[in-house]
Order: sequence, then structure tokens, then C-alpha cells
Amino acid sequence: MVRFISRRLLLSLITLWLLITIVFVIANVLPNDVGRTILGPFAPQESVDALNERLGTNRPILVQYVDTLSSILTLDFGESYVTGQPVLPQLAAAIGRSTKLAGLALLLTIPLAIAAGIFAARRRDRPADRGIVLLGVTSSSIPEFVTGTILVVVVGVQLKLLPVLATPPANADIPTQIRYLLMPATAMAIVYFGYIARMTRAGTIDVLQSDYTRTATMKGLTSGQVMRRHVLRNALIPTVAVIAVQIGYLFGGIIAVEKIFNYNGMGQTMLFAAQRKDIPMLTAGAIVIGIVYMLATLAADMTIAWMNPRIRLDTER
Repeated sequence: MVRFISRRLLLSLITLWLLITIVFVIANVLPNDVGRTILGPFAPQESVDALNERLGTNRPILVQYVDTLSSILTLDFGESYVTGQPVLPQLAAAIGRSTKLAGLALLLTIPLAIAAGIFAARRRDRPADRGIVLLGVTSSSIPEFVTGTILVVVVGVQLKLLPVLATPPANADIPTQIRYLLMPATAMAIVYFGYIARMTRAGTIDVLQSDYTRTATMKGLTSGQVMRRHVLRNALIPTVAVIAVQIGYLFGGIIAVEKIFNYNGMGQTMLFAAQRKDIPMLTAGAIVIGIVYMLATLAADMTIAWMNPRIRLDTER
């Protein structure tokens, strides 16, 4: 297991290094006068040169690349071109908000979707199975911004059950924060319910048809014992992989939902930085999202290896 984790960790670090390099190339190597971008087209060239000197954007590319790598190791991403404040505190606040929203969405989605997928698989081709499949396909085909807009109009405006905006008051307690985040989290949960439920259903059906499951049944084990001992650990392996991908997307790819509910998470922060050409903020945000994907994938690999040791042994061979 240690060897398996070490290999996965090494591959993750190589992937992260490649991501950092690509982000650096896009942000610094492509033609772009940072000083001119910040000060505008009518600023004196002397002011532009002075700003480039202060920001260090006129140094050799290799020096900037080494500085970028060292800044990531020290968690010093520099100052924002727009606010002039250090990037890390602003980014940390956005990370915290996105973590709350994504965590609540996953908490709403994962248990219900897995239960629905297993329930549908055990009743394959029956009305309940067809209904869950239809519900999953329908929910996953509706974009988040459509679901969010419907929830705002119906739940927030007409029924007045939940706040329309997702940002809770300052120093709000946990129940109040959940109340404000419930509607955007539900908008995302509706979409990802379909993906997870259908993947769980397919994995469960595949395992239920396997030889070792039939053998366990013929030995006299009850259906509950067969599910607990033989089916779930193998059936949920594809589901774990899907959840890992969704974690990364929920963390940084929910710009539309954040826009609808006026929630300043990672999506809004990245959009704001891109619109104003705030390269340090944009670079740091892209790297953080990449790290989230890396950690989620690494956790999924470790979970899958624990659930099915054969995968770990096949990889080592």
C-alpha cells in the first residue's frame, strides 16, 4: 500500500508541476505588457516601465519561472494587480466559501444518489428502476444556472422559503449559513445526482451479475449479507472515481451558480481576475484548483485501492 501511494503521489506532483508550467507559460510568455494593461493605453511609458520594474515582469523568463516555483512552495503568490493586496488572504477567503458550498452540495448529493443507484440496480427493468434512470438523465441534462434560476423564482421569490442571496450575514452561526447556502447547493446537487446515481446503478448491476456474487448467493447468504460483503465494495469503485472528478469541478467550475446567487467563491474570484487581467490572482487560483483536483484524485485512488486490493497489486506489477 505504501508503494502504491508513493507512486500515485509522485504522479500527482508531476501533474501539478506540468500545470504550474502551463499556467506560467500562458500568463507570462505570451505577448503581454502587464504595466500597460494595468495603467491603460494612455499612461506614460516611464510609468509603465516603473510599474513593470516594481512587479518584476521585465525580468528574464527563466528567473520569473524559478520565482513562481519558489513562491508556490512558500505560499507567497505576490500582490493582486487590481487591489494591490497580497493574493493569498483574498484567495483563502474564496477557498473557504467554495469549500462550504461544495461540501454542502456533496453532502446532499452523495448519500441520496448512491442509495437511489443501488435501489434501482436491485429492481432492474422494473418501474422503480426506469423512474430513477429517467430522473437521473433529466436532472443531469439541466444546466446548473437553469436549476438555480428556477429555485430562485419559485423557492426564493414566490414561496419565500429561503434567502435569494447565498452570502450569509457576518458572524452567522452554522444553521444560518446552511440556510443561505441550501438553495445554490440544491441547484448543484440536482445536476450531480444523475451522474452519481447512474454510475452507482451500472456498477451495482455489473457486480450483481458476477460469478462471485452468484456463488455467495448459492452458499445461502441473505441478500443483505451479499450486498455488504461482496457487492458494495466493488460496485462503488466507479462511483468513487466520478465523485473525485465532481469535487474538483464543484470547487472551481460553478461560476454560473455563484453569479446567480451572488456568492463570491472561487468561480467568481477567477472570473473577476480574468476580466481585469489580474495575472497573480488568476495564476494562483488556477494552481489551487489544480491542487484540489490532485488531492481529490489521490484520495479516490487510495480509497479504490483499499476497496479492491487487486487494483493495487495490478498497478504494482
